[in-house]
This record gives sequence, C-alpha cells and structure tokens, in this order.
Amino acid sequence: MGTDTSTADGDKKNLGSHTLTCPTDEAVKQFKYMRRAAAFFIGGAGDKESYYGFGPKNNVARAQKSFDNSVIQANYAPGVKSYHLGYNQVIGEENIKTNVLQELCKSDAVYIVGHSLGGWNGAHLSNHLSGLGYSVKMLITLDPVGEGALVGGISNIYSDTPQPRAGLWINILAQSSDSNMSDWIAGIGEQWRLESGPNVNSIMDVNHEAAGVMYTTALADGKSALSYMINSVNQHFRGEM
Repeated sequence: MGTDTSTADGDKKNLGSHTLTCPTDEAVKQFKYMRRAAAFFIGGAGDKESYYGFGPKNNVARAQKSFDNSVIQANYAPGVKSYHLGYNQVIGEENIKTNVLQELCKSDAVYIVGHSLGGWNGAHLSNHLSGLGYSVKMLITLDPVGEGALVGGISNIYSDTPQPRAGLWINILAQSSDSNMSDWIAGIGEQWRLESGPNVNSIMDVNHEAAGVMYTTALADGKSALSYMINSVNQHFRGEM
C-alpha cells in the first residue's frame, strides 16, 4: 500500500516529497524527508497459495487489511508499505533477497507478523534481518506452528527452533474451546508453545485459522497486537524510536 518511490539502490530508497519549480528559478527548493516502515505479513500452510490441494485461504491477509486501514487513518500511508507473503517465500537467502530485502533500506522500521508456519519462518526472518543490520521493531507470532517432525518433512520450513530478534515480540497461542479442522491441522504440525521469550505471551480462545481475530483482539493488558504495532509506527514517525 502507499506510494512506492524506491530505487534499485537500497541506500537511496528514502521517501520524500518536493515542490517543483521552473528550472530558471534559483530559489531554494522545498524538500521534506519522510520516514519509512515496512510490514511483512507471512501466512501459513494454504494461506497465500495452495498446500497439497488446501487453500489458499488468505488468513493473515485479514490481519494485513486491519493494519492497512489503521495506517490510512493515521495518515502515514505514503511512508508505510505492507506485503503478504507465504511462509516458503521467506526461507533461504535467495527468497529473502527477492521477497524482502529488495523492498527495504537500512533506515526502515521493519515489522513481521507471522501466522502458523509463517510464524515459525517469520521468527527466523527476524533473526536474519537483525543480523544484517535492519531494525526489526516488532515480531508478532500468531499461533506459530513448526515443531513437529511430520510438518517439517513436508513443508519448506527451517528445521531448527527460531531464535527471534526484535525490539518487541508478541506471541499468541490459539486454544479454542470449540475446535475445528484448522486446530486439528495445527496440532499435527505442533504448535510452538513458548514458556519464555516473548515480551507479551498470551493464550486466546480462538481457532487456529483466525489470524485476523488474534491480531485485533485485546490481550490481558487491554491492547491488541494491532494497537501495539500502530503505536510503534506512530513512535517511529514521530522520531521517538
């Protein structure tokens, strides 16, 4: 979303606006620098593309839509872009270079929201980008899945447990009192059950597939993952972080 004024040179991808004047006018031209932010919404199995005949369901795209609408209301749309990716698009150097790095410059604030297998690979992505010197402001994992040997054998995910690196990590575990097929599938893949690590670690009575609900529902402190993220974007654009 927003206007993309990026160039091939990652160091020059700064969004700005200027007032055009006649070439013969030697007056000082106005230039206003605007900060940038990029949000990557990474879906799980059968989210952005079919998974063994299942999907695509676009579950994490519902969370992305909520974010995009909030950014528009905050009047930051020109400086913020969001991307919907599949979990298999953020694994391996070539995929990361093509689908993530070419959209970024080092001064960008980076946000990662991963659901299911996308939470597992997205957590790995946070470590990778931080190691390259990018500022990962926030990682949000929505019922991450990936610990099971079976799902690891049939899905393009990292075999080792993620070691996330982000300014703030929010994790939500789905534990529905009214289970459906998505919860059964998540059980086969094995949910990544975290006792420590995230700054905010919550359990929610919701089905595994409901990424948008997990993202927008208030947690114990009264704030949703979405509100945490928008507050961070606000701080970034005000120069407070």
